[in-house]
Amino acid sequence: MNVTFWGVRGSLPTPGPSTAGYGGNTSCVSLQVEPRSLVVLDAGTGITQLGHHLPDDLERVDVMLTHLHMDHIIGLGFFEGFYREGLEVHLWGPDSTVGKLRERLSRYLSPPLFPVRLRELPCRLALHSLPTAPFAVPGFDVTAQLVCHPGATVGYPITDSSAAVAYLPDHEPALGVRAFPESARWTSGYDLVSGVDVLIHDAQYTDEEYAARRGWGHSTVGHTLALAELGAVRRLVPFHHDPSHDDAWIDATYAALEVPDSMVLTPAREGLSLTL
Repeated sequence: MNVTFWGVRGSLPTPGPSTAGYGGNTSCVSLQVEPRSLVVLDAGTGITQLGHHLPDDLERVDVMLTHLHMDHIIGLGFFEGFYREGLEVHLWGPDSTVGKLRERLSRYLSPPLFPVRLRELPCRLALHSLPTAPFAVPGFDVTAQLVCHPGATVGYPITDSSAAVAYLPDHEPALGVRAFPESARWTSGYDLVSGVDVLIHDAQYTDEEYAARRGWGHSTVGHTLALAELGAVRRLVPFHHDPSHDDAWIDATYAALEVPDSMVLTPAREGLSLTL
């Protein structure tokens, strides 16, 4: 399995000299094991960069949205794969209590917010509301499970024949907990991350920042590490970097972090590619 990071920033695209090292594009990660198919996790501005690198012989793309906050879907209309005639594109995401996936996405991909409607895209597009049971796409087995974040939001554990990746870019596991982490049974997201080879997880805040942002749906660097330790994760990739955290801040923060010998820590950066 190849895992490539195209956008690692949270909340707001943050381009500029001070963020060039880790990148300023919002959430997008690709997974590939089959040569002619691709899984794409979220469609932030990073998906535009991915679109420039699609193989000519690609036959199928599965785009899996965790939720419909703007920083995770803003790149959808600019994804080159949507404009390839004949390319099979499957778009997956959660329904909410107020609307189905197609209805909710159509509010963005239609005038006045966007000039092209979903039904006008030339690719072979299929929309799927996420099932509650595990499902399969070419090369991978996928599970979607609700996590703590405002609105309908899921995390994904995705496996192939030899490796497991968990992707929880927006998740507040400490919400409502007196002392984090508590036992595995009472920890949001534990079932999704337990024993995975790679955990890509929200690490937006410091503990001090979190005190004023409790309930906003995001994790701290410390909470992310604690969750990874609880789940015996082999490699932790902190993700969804805050717009105010520049390259120097990220370098200093993770250099000072005490990480157990059993775990590899790799802060997410654009262009990072892992082979599992």
